[in-house]
Amino acid sequence: MASTRPSKRNSRSTSALGSKTLLLPKDLLTVADIPRKKVEGLISLAKKLKAAHGKDKPVFPLKGKTLGLIFEKPSTRTRVSFEAGMNQLGGQALFLASEKIQLSRGESLADTAKVLSRYVDALVVRTFDQSALEEWAQHTSIPVINGLTDHCHPCQALADLLTIVEKKRRAKGLKLAYIGDGNNITHSLLEIGAKVGMHVSVGCPAGYEPDSTIVRQAKAEGIHTGAKIEITHDPLLAAKNADAIYTDVWISMGQEDQQQPRMAAFAPYQVNSQLMKQAKKTAIVLHCLPAHRGEEITAEVLDGPQSVVLDQAENRLHIQKAILLEWLGK
Repeated sequence: MASTRPSKRNSRSTSALGSKTLLLPKDLLTVADIPRKKVEGLISLAKKLKAAHGKDKPVFPLKGKTLGLIFEKPSTRTRVSFEAGMNQLGGQALFLASEKIQLSRGESLADTAKVLSRYVDALVVRTFDQSALEEWAQHTSIPVINGLTDHCHPCQALADLLTIVEKKRRAKGLKLAYIGDGNNITHSLLEIGAKVGMHVSVGCPAGYEPDSTIVRQAKAEGIHTGAKIEITHDPLLAAKNADAIYTDVWISMGQEDQQQPRMAAFAPYQVNSQLMKQAKKTAIVLHCLPAHRGEEITAEVLDGPQSVVLDQAENRLHIQKAILLEWLGK
């Protein structure tokens, strides 16, 4: 469930997104925590960083800063994009596998968080429960960035938005169809779609719908931005006239014991050539990766001309750099 814990506020008087002062949450825990203008600003900054990548003379705005990464789950894109991004901005990153620190031997999370606040300038935390992430944020004096929980994946959704804007030149008024499990990715896509006025239609099996609180909050946000939020059990209806089709694995980390019932429930929700016929001919295909070809998506679609998954994966680097500049920059 979404947290109602009030966000601590950053006391910086200037922003990497511009000279005008805007309140910024101390932590990046969910997309819902980020003000609408900040979402737009992060996308704009990431686009600039991407355009300058490998071309302009390097500058190191985060020189002397250290980012800690505490991961309780495996990671490729999140870990590498944050480590590479921090290095490219002049800082350094320390990977702290949870089983390799004293936390695994019984030291309290609170003590660990307070000590690490004295050593590093921010933490990226990948964990299971959103409540554990919130506990990290509660006990640190430094920013905590959500590197994925079972509840949401805000950094991924920001990279997804960057990719859509990059390919479609806008997000407002477009239709994003998400086909599959109403999981952490779905939650963050609903939140970000509502923020920017993008219609989000989720096609999922009965019993696998996204969290009702997030759906309700997204619909309420959509009243102000023009976003339409739809949850349906019909994947073809969800995909109809979509500008972008998105899917994710049917079995997420920690759900391996549910493999048999999930495979049966999601079989009709595969993104394949037949489903793609419901979308616009110009529709793009998104997947947060890793992908299981032949399960949630066919190789024909994933590796086809409408797929932008590699650009989407690359954009994790650029949006991560924008996040680092905004939360760690002076």
